[in-house]
Amino acid sequence: MAVLELNEQNFEEVILKNDFVVIDFWAPWCGPCKGFAPVYDAASEKHEGIVFAKVNTEEEQALAGHFQIRSIPTLVIFREKVIIYAQPGAMPASGFDDLLARAKAIDMAQVHAEIAAEAGKDNS
Repeated sequence: MAVLELNEQNFEEVILKNDFVVIDFWAPWCGPCKGFAPVYDAASEKHEGIVFAKVNTEEEQALAGHFQIRSIPTLVIFREKVIIYAQPGAMPASGFDDLLARAKAIDMAQVHAEIAAEAGKDNS
């Protein structure tokens, strides 16, 4: 599957319409970003049911600011509209595949229940 280019116009729609989205925050001048790009692209071809997207932090500074991106590359994983992972740093293909497998294995019903419980505490 092709990697999507995210921007302020399409970001929300992609997150809302897809249950599993992996985002690579990167910049054209970033050496580690360039090194990680082939790993990311290969994973996008290998993992079905996951939307792979990129945000060019040079062009999309508002998005980068919203997610407080301080170091690139930074990976952010959304499952069912919830951020379950956000860390800077490139990784080898095996590590990225392992991360995706662990993200896929998360019990999202439990995550949503925990979020609801926390929201209930805030309202009491």
